[in-house]
Amino acid sequence: MSDDSSDERAARWTRVQQAFHEAADLPEAERSAYLARVATDDLAFAEDVRAMIEADARADSPLDRGVAGAARDVLDDGSAYLPPAGAFGPYRLLRPVGEGGSAVVYLAERDDLGTTAAVKLLRHAWLSPMRRERFTSEQRTLARLDHPGIARLFDASTLDDGTPWIAMEYVEGAPLTEYCRANASSLGERLRLFRDICEAVQHAHGHLVIHRDLKPSNILVRRDGQVKLLDFGIAKQLEATGDDADPTRTGFRLLTPAYASPEQLLGEPTGVHTDVYSLGVVLYELLTGRIPFAVAGRSPAELEALVLAGPTERPSSVARRGEAAVEASADAWSELDVLCLTAMQRETARRYRTVDALVRDIDHFVRKEPLEARPDSRRYRLGKFTRRHRRTLTLAAGVTALIVALSAVYAVRVRDARDAALAETARTQRIQQFTLSLFEGGDRESAPADSLRAVTLVERGVVEAATLATEPAVQAELYQTLGGIFQKLGRLDRADSLLQRSLAARRTLAGGEADLARSQVALGLLRVDQSRLPEAEQLIREGLALSRRVRPAGHRDIAVSMTALGRVLEERGAYTDAITVMREALRLHSALGETSPEVAAAATQLGNDYFYAGDYAGADSMFRRTMQVAQRMYGANHPLVGDALINLGAVRHQRAEYAEAERYDRQGLAIIQRVYGADDPRTAAAMTMLARALVAEVRFDEAVPLVEHALAIRERVYGAMSPKVASTINELGIMAMRRKQYDEAESYFARNADIYRAVYKGPHNLLATALANRASVRNARGDFTGAETMFREALDIFTKTLPATHLDVGIARAKLGRTLLRQRRFAEAERESSAGLAILLAQTSPAASWVRSARTDLAVLYDSLGEPARAAAQRVALADSLTASR
Repeated sequence: MSDDSSDERAARWTRVQQAFHEAADLPEAERSAYLARVATDDLAFAEDVRAMIEADARADSPLDRGVAGAARDVLDDGSAYLPPAGAFGPYRLLRPVGEGGSAVVYLAERDDLGTTAAVKLLRHAWLSPMRRERFTSEQRTLARLDHPGIARLFDASTLDDGTPWIAMEYVEGAPLTEYCRANASSLGERLRLFRDICEAVQHAHGHLVIHRDLKPSNILVRRDGQVKLLDFGIAKQLEATGDDADPTRTGFRLLTPAYASPEQLLGEPTGVHTDVYSLGVVLYELLTGRIPFAVAGRSPAELEALVLAGPTERPSSVARRGEAAVEASADAWSELDVLCLTAMQRETARRYRTVDALVRDIDHFVRKEPLEARPDSRRYRLGKFTRRHRRTLTLAAGVTALIVALSAVYAVRVRDARDAALAETARTQRIQQFTLSLFEGGDRESAPADSLRAVTLVERGVVEAATLATEPAVQAELYQTLGGIFQKLGRLDRADSLLQRSLAARRTLAGGEADLARSQVALGLLRVDQSRLPEAEQLIREGLALSRRVRPAGHRDIAVSMTALGRVLEERGAYTDAITVMREALRLHSALGETSPEVAAAATQLGNDYFYAGDYAGADSMFRRTMQVAQRMYGANHPLVGDALINLGAVRHQRAEYAEAERYDRQGLAIIQRVYGADDPRTAAAMTMLARALVAEVRFDEAVPLVEHALAIRERVYGAMSPKVASTINELGIMAMRRKQYDEAESYFARNADIYRAVYKGPHNLLATALANRASVRNARGDFTGAETMFREALDIFTKTLPATHLDVGIARAKLGRTLLRQRRFAEAERESSAGLAILLAQTSPAASWVRSARTDLAVLYDSLGEPARAAAQRVALADSLTASR
């Protein structure tokens, strides 16, 4: 058997595969016309493709074959657009809005929220395990991506027959090229849209996801000009394993040939560079109004040869014939050639290494600065400088008396500008190389990028960053970024080492005051998590002062630093000061954009300060603002929404609305745990809050496992002497006390007090709470003298740290009144219990346990004083509150 015949068979098989993949994604009614077009007179070729389509419908499992026949009967009756039977969660299908060869998309509505969504249903997905896996992969991919430029995932499930469906953000818009054509978009507007697309793709890459099918039909533009990236159906997670092990396997080479990269057409491994190539094709089409390859009437093999050979024409050539979609100068077209063709290089190593590099060159082009992708000739840079400063140089040329002096100054400035540009270019290129090395897994002999996991990636980053000693500015930036990632992962020791290295490096660099300020604030926030508050406050105040000195008023760095200062003031218990700082921080963030992660974070921080200061209405308002901002940006299932729900639950808890608190807490925990997993410190915080509501409802069996799991996580992450640990221990103490396990309860509260004394080193309301809880244990044991002493100590601290009308003050005074009543010191008891009751009634529900206890004590007290009318009044009010609570 000759090699030639073997090569011919391989080439024919490649064509059959290519035709199959294209036909499989078409509606069934369009497949015959497609096969007739690509097969021409080769009937055997068409039959081979049809046989593959039928085999794919049957799948490989014998268990599926019987159902396949029934499914074909259903499809043959013309009912493809009828909404299928089955529950789609809270969504009600309205009408079909799109159909492909494997999926149908319906417009749906949520009656409870009055919102719309796109419900995507994989048609007869139960027939093919491979299609089911593609659909499941799409769900996993979308769930990881939260970006304004990417259609969000709302929900996912299956029908009773196993058919999977997902509910996504419904985007009402036009495909990218149609939008630009209909609006006669200018070059600047097209580049703005393209840049937005790149940022969305870069976000996906930042979450280790590549799209692999970027094209204008997958990019919709709304009427307001917002781009939305769709269809992650064949997207691939960079840490996934085995996706490309068999590039000829059905389902793994679904792509659009005109926008596919050479490595996709050849079945080679894909990566970040794959999306860069497709973006280059999209940009080419935006500029010229046509794709770079003439695909009409060509076989897959012919098209593959065209793509591998590269574009037949530069965009500037199309423009010279007057056929381009936009107008630009000859110099501009020359640089647009560089942008497109660098992205579309046949060899991956010669393309832009990351999408971020492409974005930077778009920005350079808009600002008329040198492109990083262009050869760095002196003539080129001087030409760019001259064009940017043409007017200034023309005026200068007219002042002949100063020409010598101006020439000298000009030479110095050109040199400085050149040196700065070269330094910045070298720095950004080095960061590109660094990022690419992480994605590629090091040298070509090492394991492929598919095997990487998040922690592995970050650890590799630390190793790579250590090699940059000769580039301290780049190294410092990378150390700070990697340190922040370790902090979010709960690896505070690793974060500490990296953030200190970043700060130390930046202290030695000249002219980097803004970066130094950011490093100080970053390390200060880590010190907050480590409960090293004096050092945290010093670092953050220094960073804020430096930012104010080197940044213009209202700069984002100033607002971020103020938010950090508000955080440390809250931890110190200086709530009045924290509120003042956070109001200003929120104002600054809002001025930069009403809908942003920074606004959400600042609103949350201010809400916390209001909460701890006892202003529950203010806290509720801020937490709701956080939730609204987060939902606008990310949808209903983002961790910021989960945090807001947990915080709203805390407000309900303080108002003794425990069932409502539990409802909010469960919703918030479900979101947070789904995103971060069961062993993350953020999940532990949410578990603690849910357990607190369950304890208040005397549902200890449900609360105990939550508290114990949360405590183990927090001790592992923050160490034994952390206020976060104390917060969880507090719930164990309350449960022990209610079970009359007084030794255990007092031990828990004593440990809390020790933690707060060690961390805060002075008066703090949390220390007062721990002392008041210990006093309650002593009161229950009959040690009224010891209880009184401890209650008075707690009240003294509350007076120094909280407003006199704070809920915690009211609780402590009511409890002190009970202790005095047990000692038969009626006058003192009446004063404390009455004052405590007045505060409680102003802050919480009349049915709250603290209110009922205070009324009960006052009724007993008035009976003892021989004042039955006043005692009866308390009992009537008590009965009314119990009736109202039922």
